[in-house]
Amino acid sequence: MMIFKKKKQKRNSCCSGSNNIQETPARTEAEKNSAGIKVLGSGCAKCNSLEVAVRAALTELGMDTAIDHVTDFTQIAAYGVMTTPALVVDGKVVSYGKVLKKEEAKTIIQKIRTNH
Repeated sequence: MMIFKKKKQKRNSCCSGSNNIQETPARTEAEKNSAGIKVLGSGCAKCNSLEVAVRAALTELGMDTAIDHVTDFTQIAAYGVMTTPALVVDGKVVSYGKVLKKEEAKTIIQKIRTNH
């Protein structure tokens, strides 16, 4: 009987976690609804290429918008994205699983930003 109690105690202490686990969903929801541009991905070459294309598109559009690169898989999954790289414009996933070219990114950003 003592063996079962020890195992149960180990499981409880292992799963107790910290307050960050409870705060993550609320913080992620707020971030999803915020304006701005985000590149979702692990930081691989494809994700970095997408970020470069988006920066070039923003420069051509004359938009001085910061780009956040989200690498935390919990936050990426909160957007419903399972394939990276992905592009989020003003809280809306507009592309995933593809490295956009500068012109493609420019068209998407213009479309989203003019519809607001």
